[in-house]
Amino acid sequence: MTTHNYTSTVTWSGRTDAYETYSRRHEVRLGDSSIDLSAAAEFRGDSALPNPEQLLVAAASSCQLLSFLAVAAHAGVEIIDYRDAATGIMPDDARPMRLTEIVLRPTIVALGTTTAVVERLLEKAHRQCYIANSLTAVVTLEPEITVR
Repeated sequence: MTTHNYTSTVTWSGRTDAYETYSRRHEVRLGDSSIDLSAAAEFRGDSALPNPEQLLVAAASSCQLLSFLAVAAHAGVEIIDYRDAATGIMPDDARPMRLTEIVLRPTIVALGTTTAVVERLLEKAHRQCYIANSLTAVVTLEPEITVR
């Protein structure tokens, strides 16, 4: 049995002498890449920087894309364009505070197939998406499919 491990490093320095003013900016290192993050603006973060909630939504969106492309390729279905406008929903009254839903809205262009086939492959990929399977939030698909 193989176990896959994924790592990241988070680095922050500063002072938490006052809740209102401490910096939420930090660095996340993923392999040879790094990204500066902050808390969401609603939580006193820098709105110019990505936040962990956005990364979670992006991870779900990216995983769905990669799962779908693999499933489509195995099925011999040619996909020529895939774009997603994903949204994470975090109600103020959710306890514990959390994203309760992620809505993925992929717009897909496929060649020489049918919408029904693409929808079936999209659902199969959704069931196989590691990130969606790891979340307690509901991950919903709302696709737009064009077949040429």
